[in-house]
Amino acid sequence: MQNTITMQYKSIRPFIGARDFDVSRKFYSALGFEEKELGSDMSLFTFGALSFYLQKAYVKDWVDNTMVFVEVDDVEKYWEKLNSLHLLHQFTSVRLTPIRYEAWGKECFVHDPSGILWHFGEFN
Repeated sequence: MQNTITMQYKSIRPFIGARDFDVSRKFYSALGFEEKELGSDMSLFTFGALSFYLQKAYVKDWVDNTMVFVEVDDVEKYWEKLNSLHLLHQFTSVRLTPIRYEAWGKECFVHDPSGILWHFGEFN
């Protein structure tokens, strides 16, 4: 039998990299995240209870293999919102992938300006 940790976790904040820090900052602000600058090479982005650190650091293998899953209440509404932001016109390297329906639920995808893959999903 393994010991368990008996404390409460308050949040989880992944660190993600950026090929072009300023472009990525604008992208996440366009998605609705609020930015708090923590220095010239790092910002904290927050949306409600969700947060992550954006770093002015780019390691291709790291960024190319970074994925973040965000659970949303309604994928269809979220997909409509994503499309209404016209991200593809503002950010040339951003990609959007429409909703996929799976046995566990459904999700749509966004590749940020650096190539980080964001999954926005809804469980059954």
